[in-house]
Amino acid sequence: MLETVDFSLAPLPKEEYRQQRDALMKRLVVLQQQARERGVGLVVLFEGWDGAGKGSRISDLMYHLDARATSVHVTENLDVEAARAFAGAEYGVTGFYPAMQQFWQTLGMRGTITFYDRGWYTVATQRMLYAEYGDLVLGGRSAEGSKNAKGERKPMAEAIAEARDERHIDSLRRALTSAADFERQLVDDGYLVTKFFVHVTKEAQRKRLVRLHDDPATRWRVDERKLASVDAYEEAYRLYDNLLEGSDFSYAPWHLVNGEDKRRANLEIAKTLVDALEAALAAAPDAEAAQAAAKAQANSAGALAGASCAERTPEEAARVLEEAERAAAEASARAPRASRFRLLPDPPEADGKDSAPALDPEVYKRELKEQQKRLNRLEMEMYQKRIPLMLMYEGWDAAGKGGNIKRVAQALDARAYTIFPSPAPTKPELLHPHLWRYWTRLPKAGHVGIYDRSWYGRVLVERVEGFASVAEWTRAYDEINEFERELVRWGAILLKFWVDVSPEEQLRRFRDREEDPAKRWKITDEDWRNRDKRPQYQAAVDDMLRLTSTPIAPWIVLESDDKRRARVEALKIINDALEARLRET
Repeated sequence: MLETVDFSLAPLPKEEYRQQRDALMKRLVVLQQQARERGVGLVVLFEGWDGAGKGSRISDLMYHLDARATSVHVTENLDVEAARAFAGAEYGVTGFYPAMQQFWQTLGMRGTITFYDRGWYTVATQRMLYAEYGDLVLGGRSAEGSKNAKGERKPMAEAIAEARDERHIDSLRRALTSAADFERQLVDDGYLVTKFFVHVTKEAQRKRLVRLHDDPATRWRVDERKLASVDAYEEAYRLYDNLLEGSDFSYAPWHLVNGEDKRRANLEIAKTLVDALEAALAAAPDAEAAQAAAKAQANSAGALAGASCAERTPEEAARVLEEAERAAAEASARAPRASRFRLLPDPPEADGKDSAPALDPEVYKRELKEQQKRLNRLEMEMYQKRIPLMLMYEGWDAAGKGGNIKRVAQALDARAYTIFPSPAPTKPELLHPHLWRYWTRLPKAGHVGIYDRSWYGRVLVERVEGFASVAEWTRAYDEINEFERELVRWGAILLKFWVDVSPEEQLRRFRDREEDPAKRWKITDEDWRNRDKRPQYQAAVDDMLRLTSTPIAPWIVLESDDKRRARVEALKIINDALEARLRET
């Protein structure tokens, strides 16, 4: 692709340039305000050679745009010394946080412009160079590979082994997959993604870097190693060219810019942004998505409006059930039949049937204490090896999620875990892609993140209550699979629990809560409404288990009519997974 950049054009006269630039900038400023009103987000990525002028191009745009709706994220170089010292590298962990987290975290809301001064492709290139050469310069020393061995313990050993293989795939292929996922999710969510690569010749790059290096005021920007990197220009050219061709997506194509002609570069960039915004603003808005968004905004950080919980006649109860079953059938018919991901051929079922015997209270106390001690020991080892652990709980109301989480947390060092609840999203969260609130809530490597409900809200409550359009929740299954693949490739142990309870036991617990003043705060009208919609939620759960049970992140159904047995079982599964991972060498 880089060979298509024309370096032979004559420079534009100054006056001609100013006239064109002023007209484009005036139009761009107007379009920025219109995009803000319409909720169209713009993501602008600048990649290119060192010394090509990426920062100057961004500065020229920022001078004219409304700074209140514009932000800039500068991607720092990989710290090679810190990477060499990172304890988790030996155990398949790529860093304290996933590589893509910084870009999700700094993503502006829809209606704003986010500039990335270098981004996910720079990170991909540098991580590949470090993996291959142990440095960021082509031709450095070779890096030592990791050694791996499959764990033996069931039931989590197979998932841990699958996750291990996923962590060690080719770094560049992994980076391109991550880029494609990120960019497509943004576009699907109403953002425009515009990517520029600022290209210069070897001679021009050398001249610019030497000038920066020789000036005492700018020498800090170009050290001796960066200056010497020009000698590997031809090899870097091939690397960049392959990277550009592999990531020139139809929904986020590359725009190649001649960085040696600043005037033409500024005009080309401004015109590209103007054309993209005009096309987006001319398109008709998605009426169904707008309706779902308005409904979600009305419910933001608050409770659903509930119908009366008064006792119904048998005829009224039958009508409620019939309507719920009809809605469930309609939603199931719209759910995807398949996934782009490899799924388990026999995913677990949440059928509300628990036939296992209750655990004796004395046996429960003994086994709980034993498993908690085991977890405490494993958690300290996990911390030293910088392996992140993510425990995610979904399940029916009153199924025992909170009690299960308490028994896990009780075994952990309070400084080493965070419990992330998932209340109704706030308005800023609703102005981001639905996974943004979870990309920004990840445990640090070596720590534990516990999720009391999770990113599956998009395909559960948002599907059932109409807070997401059909298009939004049907594509969310694979968006979630993509997210979980990123977590596993980062090096996290990800365990997903569905806490199941029979309708009869749930009703008994509801009534117990209503009658006990100490527990009454746990029961709300919303809980009763959700019970009315159990057929709809059951259909949503069935589709969720079917479409997101992957070999690297399988669902685990905890039968929880007996809370004691479910708590001990969860601890055993967590401990088994940790031991399987820690045995890898």
